[in-house]
Amino acid sequence: MNEGLRRPLTARFFVACIVIGLLAGLLSGLFGVGGGTIIVPMLVLLLHFDQRLAVGTSLAAIVPTASVGVISYAVHGSVAWIPALILAAGAIVGAQIGTWLLPRISQTALRWGFVVFMVLVVVSLFLVVPSRDAGIELTPLSIVGLVALGLFTGTLSGLLGVGGGVVVVPALIIVFGASDLIAKGTSLLMMIPAAVSGTVGNIRRSNVDLVAAATIGGAACTTTALGAWFATLIDPFVGIVLFSIFLLFIAGQMALRAIKGRAG
Repeated sequence: MNEGLRRPLTARFFVACIVIGLLAGLLSGLFGVGGGTIIVPMLVLLLHFDQRLAVGTSLAAIVPTASVGVISYAVHGSVAWIPALILAAGAIVGAQIGTWLLPRISQTALRWGFVVFMVLVVVSLFLVVPSRDAGIELTPLSIVGLVALGLFTGTLSGLLGVGGGVVVVPALIIVFGASDLIAKGTSLLMMIPAAVSGTVGNIRRSNVDLVAAATIGGAACTTTALGAWFATLIDPFVGIVLFSIFLLFIAGQMALRAIKGRAG
């Protein structure tokens, strides 16, 4: 059994999980992501989870977080249901691939992979051109593209503990021509079955702290709807700049840990 699953359940543990959940939920609703880009590094930095346990715990916490987010966006008609199901079909398979790869990759490699991933996220965010009046057109070519996108993001979901929204949202806007709000709502719906699928695999491999996941997910549910509401009000470019600064800070922290891990 993973040593992380036997950590003491102290007040500090629960306070940290609640703070992580509140922040992850807010950003999940605001940007249409699962919150893994917040949960994973904060679990590592604040509670000293190893990378694999942080990834598995994050993926489990994404399930309730994304569910509340979908409801929030659906109320405003900002969810493309059929494209989301197509994305999910590929993501479910990809999540199993990711969880299978997870124990076969070194801690240092995972940290560097996460750093590279977040840098790519920052770059992709600045390629997004927000629009509020476009949907997702379904054609044979776009369906194939949605399946491929789901497969790719599902693999990232299982491997890095992220819901894939940081890839799906900009991809739906840039490649598939969706509005920013529809891209966010659709992304949140897509990641739910992928996160469930990946979590099942992680539980079998003892890569989930269920108490931490439940605490983080519960706290996140209280702020996700607020983030989704802010998404309709905030200037998109300002949101991208602020989120990018935060991601670069986390990437820097992970890079330092990867360097120290290699040196050790």
